[in-house]
Amino acid sequence: MGKMIVIEGLDGSGKGTQATLLLENLKKSGRDAFAIDLPNYSDDSSALVRMYLRGEMGSHPGDVNAYAASTFFAVDRYASFKKFWGNEYDGGKIIVANRYTTSNACHQMTKLPEAEWDPFLDWLFDFEYRKLGIPAPDCVIFLDMPVEVSQRLLEKRYENDESKKDIHELDVDYLHHCRFAANYACDKLGWERIICAEDGRPKSVEEISRLVFETACKYI
Repeated sequence: MGKMIVIEGLDGSGKGTQATLLLENLKKSGRDAFAIDLPNYSDDSSALVRMYLRGEMGSHPGDVNAYAASTFFAVDRYASFKKFWGNEYDGGKIIVANRYTTSNACHQMTKLPEAEWDPFLDWLFDFEYRKLGIPAPDCVIFLDMPVEVSQRLLEKRYENDESKKDIHELDVDYLHHCRFAANYACDKLGWERIICAEDGRPKSVEEISRLVFETACKYI
């Protein structure tokens, strides 16, 4: 069996960039690694995810409850595993995932009262890792970027065009709650946390990449 390293974080935290750099660094160090990017927006399996994020089921994240939204993403992950990377994982490769089941912990848990967070996490991981049978990650690296900083980075990415943002990215209050939930999950579940900004300014891509690689190597 392979290993799975998940790069997790809120929108604008640099997950995609860091997943790409981790893949490159693992290959340079002689490891056999394979990258996945979830949701898989190019596949039919993400249809419900795309509808949800475009606001077709409601213009606010809370218009779709935590369990319903989680199943949309879970189906896409299951299809991706069966179609695109299951054989790579079973063959012993290191899977570098840009987002995974852990994203539901960050984004969907906030729709519930805090008293229901632990039961939701129990349900989430039982549903995906046991009942659906997709692999549980060996390491989750959470890129902790303050919302104010990530919003500036998103504005730069989208060239200040708000129409390019999905319903998560548009709701700043929601993102603050998601960051709180993500840090709760970090503490409860033993995720690795990397602080990505200091004094309101993001650390360099290279510095974060070094920390991500050093952290990942502890698990492979």
